[in-house]
Amino acid sequence: MTAQPHRPYTPDQREPVLHELQPLRLANQSIPLRLSIRRSDDGAWRGRLHFVAPDRRERETAEIFRAESEADLWQAVRRLPEHHIRALYQSLV
Repeated sequence: MTAQPHRPYTPDQREPVLHELQPLRLANQSIPLRLSIRRSDDGAWRGRLHFVAPDRRERETAEIFRAESEADLWQAVRRLPEHHIRALYQSLV
């Protein structure tokens, strides 16, 4: 019997990965916020925001973030002011 060589698992970077962000505070509500990022076929990193509304339905933006590196994408997310995130959420509900 031949042993199979061990191959470490490396996730496909084209599959989106969800990251938890600080919840969005809106009036008396705390709205869970997530960021999904993936690497597209052209090598760019792309991301979208996911909001879990009080009715428990998840709403998401289009891939509004794009950067040449994952670090640049995260920098763009961190620089997005909270009032813009709030406006994105309100446009989805």
